[in-house]
Amino acid sequence: MEIDLSNKRVLVTGGNSGIGAAIARGFAANRARVAINYLVDPDEARRMAVELSAHGAASLALKGDISSSEDVERIFSTLDDKWGGIDILINNAGVDGSYALGWEADVVYWDAVIDINLKGTYRCSRAALKRMIKQRSGVVLNVSSVHETIAWTGYSAYTASKAGISMLSKSLAQEAAPFGVRVLCIAPGAIRTPINRSVWQDETKYEDLLTKIPLGRIGEPQDIANMAVILASDVAAYITGTTIFIDGGMTDYPSFSHGG
Repeated sequence: MEIDLSNKRVLVTGGNSGIGAAIARGFAANRARVAINYLVDPDEARRMAVELSAHGAASLALKGDISSSEDVERIFSTLDDKWGGIDILINNAGVDGSYALGWEADVVYWDAVIDINLKGTYRCSRAALKRMIKQRSGVVLNVSSVHETIAWTGYSAYTASKAGISMLSKSLAQEAAPFGVRVLCIAPGAIRTPINRSVWQDETKYEDLLTKIPLGRIGEPQDIANMAVILASDVAAYITGTTIFIDGGMTDYPSFSHGG
């Protein structure tokens, strides 16, 4: 079985760190052209673009805030100008927000998480689908989370946004399928990235985390990148409108392994 993404035009939002960076490298390794969207740390985004290009993959670094409709349109217009459009969109950019019980949360900050995670995913998906529908091909892969199904005290905006992404993806998949376009989600569990360094570098917190993962290890960004590449390729051509969980079994509720 061969995965061939030669010259496919890929945009990875939040592509200059963590899971997004691993996904960008994964597509470049499979000969795709990769545009790295970023908002902060431009030096790292440019360094990555040079790195990917050095390995033979055409690459762009595109600054833009996915919570801004104007920025999103500019990103996609640049792709039109540089590469003539887009074949694969990876909606990865997102934030988890600050801990606050639902009735104590500041609505301004709650809204900000929704605006980035859910509405940002919609803005980018809308722009990509306009182009994909015309060419009658394409894949939109949205990065959700195990928290599209697992509640998380103190992070109601995050969980609401991820559950929303799941249903948004299903609805868009239904609408786009007649045009040969697929839309689906990947849902990471606990992954070793800088955003949760405080957990996996703390022995006590790390041991507690492992009790939530039946496979007994934290995930690596490459675990997510591998599945993203597969799902965006023709190997997965009959998969749309669903979520693939990449979580070591976290959504299998391991606390019930000893009985209810």
